[in-house]
Amino acid sequence: MVIAVKKLKQESFQGHKEWLTELHYLGLLHHPNLVKLIGYCLEGENRLLVYEFMAKGSLENHLFRRGPQPLSWTTRVKIAVGAARGLCFLHDAKSQVIYRDFKASNILLDADFNPKLSDFGLAKAGPTGDNTHVSTQVMGTRGYAAPEYIATGRLTAKSDVYSFGVVLLELLSGRPAVDKTKVGTEHNLVDWAIPYLGDRRKLFRIMDTKLEGQYSQKGAYTAASLALQCLNTEAKMRPRMCEVLTTLEQLEATKNLTRLSLMEKNGRTQTSAVNFHSPNLKPCSPALPSARQGTRTH
Repeated sequence: MVIAVKKLKQESFQGHKEWLTELHYLGLLHHPNLVKLIGYCLEGENRLLVYEFMAKGSLENHLFRRGPQPLSWTTRVKIAVGAARGLCFLHDAKSQVIYRDFKASNILLDADFNPKLSDFGLAKAGPTGDNTHVSTQVMGTRGYAAPEYIATGRLTAKSDVYSFGVVLLELLSGRPAVDKTKVGTEHNLVDWAIPYLGDRRKLFRIMDTKLEGQYSQKGAYTAASLALQCLNTEAKMRPRMCEVLTTLEQLEATKNLTRLSLMEKNGRTQTSAVNFHSPNLKPCSPALPSARQGTRTH
């Protein structure tokens, strides 16, 4: 079995706590869109976590690093759907889990570009009883964290929804959440893109040029409108993750139906048409999650 091993840096102050958090959640939760924890090692000062190997690496590498083939529109939609499934599962679990560190580098891809959430070191149990939020130290990654969480330390599942909106924007634009090579408004992806998201005629200005126009304009507008909802500065106005998932699954189904009609026009058999259908069109289904922390080696 090919595996990935993550070794905790011994000088990491937060490290042991996050290592335990990841071990806890990945030991309890299992789902096709959460990376699978195979085992761990706790011996002396050594802290290791052993995961399934994800052959295609991180979404971050494919979007922002030179070298890999640009992701097609179809693959980007597939990744968005799978990542949304993972978050939806966490939020709708019997004991809600807030991921708190949703970003492109934490979305790992298998050989078929199926996405799995990794690195659960910052995950937090959601509010219980009559509580509306969890008060906690502000942690996460600049550019992805929700504004109300940064301002108050009040964490809710809607904080993850905001982060999802940022990643959806990265999938559309091919730009990172924070671009150190840009100045002014373009430095922050959300600030730069927001004015274009709700306008069909201007949306092309933010679309990733590496797509070379090979995407559904209607589908791109649907995804952009969804990102805009997720990025609402009012947390209560953001959709729930399972509502986000439903919209994305509909987008994926429309894409598949379009390709299906093209196959029929080309004289393919009804059997091939049926086999071509995506098996993924199902709403949030319960399952369990996974984790990761420190330096990763293969």
